[in-house]
Amino acid sequence: MLLRTLLAATTLLAVMPAHANGDGAEFAARIAGHVVLQAETFIDPPADAPEDLRISGKFANGPVRIDAIGSSEGRSAGRPTGVKLPFRGQPVQGHSGIKAMRDGTYWVVSDNGFGTKANSPDAALFLSHYRMNWLTGAIERIRTVFLHDPDRKVPFRVVHEGTEKRYLTGADFDLEGFQIIGDKFWIGEEFGPYLIRADMNGKVEAVFETMADGKPVMSPDHFRVTSQNPGQSMPAMVNLGRSRGYEGLAASKDGNFLYGLLEGPLWDGEKKDWEKHEGNQVLRILEFAVAEQKWTGRHWKYVLSPGATAIGDFNMIDATTALVIERDNGEGTADKACPAGQRAENCFHDLAKFKRVVKIEMNEANANAPVRKIGFIDLMKIQDPEKKARMPLNGGVYTFPFFTIENVDIVDEKHIIVGNDNNLPFSSSRHPNKADDNEFLLLEVEALLKAK
Repeated sequence: MLLRTLLAATTLLAVMPAHANGDGAEFAARIAGHVVLQAETFIDPPADAPEDLRISGKFANGPVRIDAIGSSEGRSAGRPTGVKLPFRGQPVQGHSGIKAMRDGTYWVVSDNGFGTKANSPDAALFLSHYRMNWLTGAIERIRTVFLHDPDRKVPFRVVHEGTEKRYLTGADFDLEGFQIIGDKFWIGEEFGPYLIRADMNGKVEAVFETMADGKPVMSPDHFRVTSQNPGQSMPAMVNLGRSRGYEGLAASKDGNFLYGLLEGPLWDGEKKDWEKHEGNQVLRILEFAVAEQKWTGRHWKYVLSPGATAIGDFNMIDATTALVIERDNGEGTADKACPAGQRAENCFHDLAKFKRVVKIEMNEANANAPVRKIGFIDLMKIQDPEKKARMPLNGGVYTFPFFTIENVDIVDEKHIIVGNDNNLPFSSSRHPNKADDNEFLLLEVEALLKAK
């Protein structure tokens, strides 16, 4: 069914003072569990994968290849992170989307590898299945599924074109959000942007181009976009910024529809500007009918709040409400800040300020219009009265000061899970010179989930 059920209004519970800027009310969040997967965690590619995938990150630090393992240190905003490329094996990092399963386990998708098409041809694309013990802090990787295209469903040349299995890499796609519907993975991709369908073993079955307002959505990295000559502008077909495709992919609870949330606004050719609402950037949520395997033409508009620059993940709570991560590009906390106006290799110069999980309403009434922001939690001031955090507090609260926070899903009627993307070895948001681990937080947010 389409989103037809409108939720009845009820009294807000445990609400902090409401904000007048359309963000909704602020709610408290409390840590119920914390799991940390160490930054330098690696896995082997499949036995039948090309030899090139056995050492990753050979091109991650620029145009000149690096072959000596561990010879080139990663940097975060100019700060050395202590982790060196290339890696033996594939790093378990770049967690960019999560799904809570009914048995208490979690599937997580990793992104393109090292950030761009150009620097990730030896980064394999995969999804991992985890079991997390919130009491002990242990995390177990149950299974990893590597994306591959033996039936040549990808409509363009891939890095491993001439191989039998055709394992896909970060130079082919950037995986950022996903859903499991029946026995299929549906994956939202950022470069094209595309929607990918694969079986539960990672074999690609179909690739769908994106449509909005009756027109194709294409970034400069879309396979139909050819390079322009020097001095020429980008082709008119390009209407989305580079690496601004799907960052979140949600699904209706009945599995009939997918909702792809773009990370960047569409280009308005008539206004010669990026799409805006009352001066703020608009990100489209585009609806895809699973059975018909086509875009319906309906959309919703997610209006970025002042101070935010991007979204990180997107999952439905019920038929009409959803969770969205909204963030700025800052990282780090004030206790490790550089002196005002200064920048150095051992301190944070651009602090994390805007890191939120927002509850939104998207229904029939606001289709093709802005979603309603019901409320939010601030990930920079998480309560931890039971001392469950496995990292130090900042000023009596637990902060999640990561540059990229890209995992959120509802666990039950009281809890959600939130996780960071650690961009190994290019993010150091807890300590200026230490590469970030992969963290997952189980948060008690009952009041937010009940808010109407």
